[in-house]
Amino acid sequence: MPGVYYINVGSQILFYAIFALGLNVLVGYAGLVSLGHAALFGVSAYAVGYMLQLGFGHMASIIVALIIGVIATAIFALLSLRSTGIGFIMITLALGQILWGLAYRWISLTGGDNGINVTSRPAPFGYPLSSPVTFYYTTLVVFLLAIAAMAVFVRSPFGAALMGTRDQPRRMNALGYHVLAIRFWACLLSGLLTSVSAILFVYYTQFISPQTLSLTSSAEVLLMVISGGPGTILGPVVGAGLVVVVKTVVSGFIERWNFLLGAIFVAIVILMPEGIVPGSVRLWRLMTRSRKNGKAGPAP
Repeated sequence: MPGVYYINVGSQILFYAIFALGLNVLVGYAGLVSLGHAALFGVSAYAVGYMLQLGFGHMASIIVALIIGVIATAIFALLSLRSTGIGFIMITLALGQILWGLAYRWISLTGGDNGINVTSRPAPFGYPLSSPVTFYYTTLVVFLLAIAAMAVFVRSPFGAALMGTRDQPRRMNALGYHVLAIRFWACLLSGLLTSVSAILFVYYTQFISPQTLSLTSSAEVLLMVISGGPGTILGPVVGAGLVVVVKTVVSGFIERWNFLLGAIFVAIVILMPEGIVPGSVRLWRLMTRSRKNGKAGPAP
């Protein structure tokens, strides 16, 4: 049914938007570009699948997956935060590739290419998530909670301190702020949002494979953040919608959808280097200002 298909597309947009919001904490507000975030995503996803295979309930599996995801993020942070810029990118890339290789080779734990199947979905408050509509609205609630958490974070003293470490780390250090600790806690927040999106992803697809941890997956979520607008709340959401729609909907009509996505990204970088959301706001202000100047007429 076409209605069910687009409901499923909406669910994908929502949990990928949560994933992009988690990466945006680092890229947009901390100034740290990660190319290994899909590995953290995959760790939490595998944790859910493995716990369910062992016979644990959904609630216990979700809690364990969140804890393991945050612990994995903490290890990532301790290994990568000693460097910034290109060094941080390369370390996260290397760590992501290591976990991707482990997922392929550790067949007894991950199933290798066969992956792990999830045969059931939870039923929170008595509402089973087996229905696409129920799953969509549950994902929407989690997404709105993530947006609210991001809004509180941005307006909090911690968010302001994190943006200070992004713009002037030496000055923040001179003012008595522990730059490394602030970035570490930001990584944990990013990892928590990433784990939440991974859990939703596993229950949506009911399958997890090493492909989820690949470099391509990390690049796609980074593309969501950059195209939508890093350092904004709505930017990653718009970017997630763009990438998911091109991958799932447009790809059914255009065979070379990768070329189209690349062309769109190049156009965004050229025309709106700050991203779709900030660029649209800038263009709207320019149009409003020119309209007001046109109504005012020439100066006497």
